[in-house]
Amino acid sequence: MEGPFTATLFLLIHVLVQLGFIVRVLLRPHREPASRIAWVLVILAFSVVGIMAYILFGETNLGRGRAERMRAVIKALPDISASSGKPDALQFTDTPLRYAHLFQLGKTINGFHPVDGNQARLLPDSNAAIDAMVADIDAAREHVHLLFYIWLPDNNGCKIVEALKRAAARGVTCRAMADSLGSRLMTQSEHWRSMRKTGVHLGVALAIGNPLLRPLKRRIDLRNHRKIVVVDHAVTYCGSQNCADPEFRIKAKYAPWVDAMIRFEGPIARQNQYLFAADWGAETGEDLGPLLDRPIARLPQGFPAQVIGTGPTVRYSAMPEMFETLMYAARKELVISTPYYVPDEAMQAALCASARRGVDTTIIFPARNDSWVVGAASRSYYKDLLTAGVRIFEYQGGLLHTKSLTVDGEVTLIGSANMDRRSFELNYENNILLYDQALTTDVRQRQASYIEQSRPVAGSTVDSWTWRHRLLNNTIAMLGPVL
Repeated sequence: MEGPFTATLFLLIHVLVQLGFIVRVLLRPHREPASRIAWVLVILAFSVVGIMAYILFGETNLGRGRAERMRAVIKALPDISASSGKPDALQFTDTPLRYAHLFQLGKTINGFHPVDGNQARLLPDSNAAIDAMVADIDAAREHVHLLFYIWLPDNNGCKIVEALKRAAARGVTCRAMADSLGSRLMTQSEHWRSMRKTGVHLGVALAIGNPLLRPLKRRIDLRNHRKIVVVDHAVTYCGSQNCADPEFRIKAKYAPWVDAMIRFEGPIARQNQYLFAADWGAETGEDLGPLLDRPIARLPQGFPAQVIGTGPTVRYSAMPEMFETLMYAARKELVISTPYYVPDEAMQAALCASARRGVDTTIIFPARNDSWVVGAASRSYYKDLLTAGVRIFEYQGGLLHTKSLTVDGEVTLIGSANMDRRSFELNYENNILLYDQALTTDVRQRQASYIEQSRPVAGSTVDSWTWRHRLLNNTIAMLGPVL
């Protein structure tokens, strides 16, 4: 009798454990119904494997100690609103009232007010962006702050290494940080050690440590995806580009990586400085608050801009709300480029609604995605987008990695955030929202160059996909809330 009794006992325990995890799924805050259903099905269908998957990937768990440390660092920094500009800054710019709500939403994310008096230029390509960064580092007089998700020990990556070493050697305070997963080739290289010997202060974001023990403390796939450079309080960069060659040799078969980077001058640099100071303080313990108390220099002629910094310790749904609000703000034209599109229902509805109300709506994807899972999930949304009137293009000239959005030729959002659930919930991201017709025209022309190198996707093409093709795409998309 012991055998059947033991088996029954183990089965009962297993069922109780499954029920316990299902209850946990249902009680977790900030979870969409689709996500709850997906995880319940995974736990029920895959039993022990499903439970383990939920433990590893089911919750946005940064770790209690790290989350508390990040909150303490941010709380200790000088008041954001006091150093970001006047509370009613929009009244002192030429920003049309119809766009005020965009910046108001942005303010609820980080507390940053839109600040005017900025100037910027869109850099021609990835190599030109690195060369511009090197020139600014070489001209730095006080400090250089740098943070990248991927920093490779290749030609461009080493250009930045050598520039930082030169700056540190002449007495400039250089702080450089890289994500421990995305930049592991750099942080484990001789280049990293040589920077430290030269006097560059180094930090590693979200260190993994022992990969077997790390999941017990926090999710191992929570990453710092930001790309930030700040020089002497006055210059900053924002865009999609990592610190690497466009040939991107770790995934060379998808090359070239096609990115867009904007070099900004003006008070917007202070807001990127805040993001860096928070990340740096949380990882190294160094307080950069005194750097943020200095007066902000505005350029005599310039446009309003605002940093949008999101992540696991920022309020939930911030990034998708920003994307969706921009989509609903469009009245004439909406153009988007993104490499990864795995939207929630609200974002897919907002994009379709844009086209249905007569807005010329275009979205550009890479034809070949370095993640076949994301590529398949993205294509599952094509039919509904095309039916609504959205024009879809697939870029043929490499992996289009630019994350850009332009509204009516006047407003631009550019940065590191993709239109997928990883950027919405798991990654630390930084974007800049700006109102300037001239700069937006430049970004729009860059988007047009992508379209010229793209293949339009027709409804007949999607209709010709085999049922196996559609089944694969839709199955993977169904798991989007889990992935």
